[in-house]
Amino acid sequence: MKVLNLQCAHGHGFEGWFASNEAFETQLAGGLVSCPICADTAITKLLAAPRLNLGSPKPPAETPSVPAAAAENSPEARWMRAVREVMAKTEDVGERFADEARKMHYGEAEERGIRGQATREEAQTLLDEGISVFSLPIPPALKETLQ
Repeated sequence: MKVLNLQCAHGHGFEGWFASNEAFETQLAGGLVSCPICADTAITKLLAAPRLNLGSPKPPAETPSVPAAAAENSPEARWMRAVREVMAKTEDVGERFADEARKMHYGEAEERGIRGQATREEAQTLLDEGISVFSLPIPPALKETLQ
């Protein structure tokens, strides 16, 4: 199993696990490797230090490293946590978003947190009617269950 450090053209870093380097190259060429943040398929492999087992284990040397807390507080990690929370606390109404938002605004439906899809024109019409909406791009990795 090869664990590769990858990066998209937008600078998002992530790991990819592949059976071999050839499997990575094949999937990359087929457009099957994409950024879990923005779905970009322009992926590059970053340099990584190999791990070599050359003998008996030695006590770990004091080396400066990036603490796990720093990675957990990166802008990408905070954004993913926020998106997960929004998804957990809202109902997905899909393409009925504009209709459901209007029904709630005019008192025809119970107010609740919703999310869904609307065209740019539908969103602008809602804003013109005084209905607050905003766009929240959801990474493809959060739209499906992970396997």
